[in-house]
Amino acid sequence: MLFSRLASCLALFAAAPCAAQGLSILDGSPDHLRKYNECMNLARAEPLKALPVAEKWHAQGGGMAARHCVATAMFGAGRYTQAAAQFEAIARDLGKERPGLRAELWAQAGQAFMEAGLPEKAAEAQSRALELNAKDADLWLDRGLSFAAQKAWPRAISDFDRALGLRRDDVEILVLRAAAWRNAGNPAKAYEDASRALKVAPDHSEALLERGFASLARGDRASANLDFSAVLRLVPPGSSAAHGAEAGLRGEQPPAAAPVSPSPQAVPPRSGGKK
Repeated sequence: MLFSRLASCLALFAAAPCAAQGLSILDGSPDHLRKYNECMNLARAEPLKALPVAEKWHAQGGGMAARHCVATAMFGAGRYTQAAAQFEAIARDLGKERPGLRAELWAQAGQAFMEAGLPEKAAEAQSRALELNAKDADLWLDRGLSFAAQKAWPRAISDFDRALGLRRDDVEILVLRAAAWRNAGNPAKAYEDASRALKVAPDHSEALLERGFASLARGDRASANLDFSAVLRLVPPGSSAAHGAEAGLRGEQPPAAAPVSPSPQAVPPRSGGKK
């Protein structure tokens, strides 16, 4: 989601009004925009092939557009820490121009750090993004997941609160907050969020699973089993949700762990999602 949105923003820089603002990630020429689009398409499809192409373009004067393609190709190639450093560097090199674009770049850095298994650094980058754009629910959602990965449940819940304030009754966010409440040891709040999600999407398997575990923790085994049985009717056998429901039917609570987005957002290339 964030990556496709950023690509669209970069494409806009080919227009004259953007140049008038003193920013030139793209130099305004159709050829430069074409090269950027071609490079990004290759970075998404074949990152290992795209990386030398993007690096050569940068050496030939491709500027920040080429650098962004390099970073995206690095991500796709699994070089997450290097990709994160590149995204951060581009954001810094923009100075104080285009705060919305810089927020997206910091967000991309955060996503790369998460893929690298560095949630602390991810949260730092996402905090920089939020300083620039606090009205983007996806940014709060991303940082909440980074805090959850650190098992910092109160901070994760706080960020999910902010995301819900911007996108009320969003099922994905409600399920994530329910999981965070469960991990924080508050099954009543977890039950409340999962039930709220199910009012919007009655057959949402992850919401049913979370409500089942919340009921189990509250001692209501009968209600929990109804939800776990419903999950098994909805999901493929052998899936993670099925395993969770089967464990619930045995009366087992899952171990404390970071909640996983029920609708995982793709990372570079972002295809529109959480997010």
